[in-house]
Amino acid sequence: MSNLTERAIKASAMKLLNEKPLNQITVKDIVEDCGINRNSFYYHFRDLPSLIESMILEQAEELIAQYPSINSLEECLDAAVSFAMNNRRAAMHIYNSVNRDIYEQYLWRVCEHVVTVYIDSVVPREAISDFDREVVINFYKCACFGQILDWQRGGMKSDLKKQFLRMLEIRKDTIGEIVKDWLNSDTKPSGGAS
Repeated sequence: MSNLTERAIKASAMKLLNEKPLNQITVKDIVEDCGINRNSFYYHFRDLPSLIESMILEQAEELIAQYPSINSLEECLDAAVSFAMNNRRAAMHIYNSVNRDIYEQYLWRVCEHVVTVYIDSVVPREAISDFDREVVINFYKCACFGQILDWQRGGMKSDLKKQFLRMLEIRKDTIGEIVKDWLNSDTKPSGGAS
């Protein structure tokens, strides 16, 4: 019963977030929407910010479980931005609230996961040093994270995927170059500490 109540609270909060900004949503709104009393809400969540944090962390876990493998950098972006695309208004309301830091932590974690999974699938461990692997992951994680935040800062109006793809074209597929260099050489590429 407890999980059903928690899910109902989260569903009502998401519904309301898709309708209005977070600072206009109260615990009373949520409990009225899902048909429970205030005590039930406070049994599960300390306050509204803890509810939002729980929803965001749960979304990150679901997304990570949903993407055990990634086949392209484009898929990395699609995975990282899926919550915002499916819940545009809610994502903007959270982004423009005092809970932005929680949302940014979620986005950072998701970007790190999808980029790491992708790099692990296309770059053999022996192709580059651990240090270089970390640098490549960090570069693409930051690129993905930055592109999404910039897109949200602009009201999610631009064509994020088109911009991301163009950025990748400009970078001339660094990952492909690393793998190609490794396959064409008798020695492991150097660079950085192992």
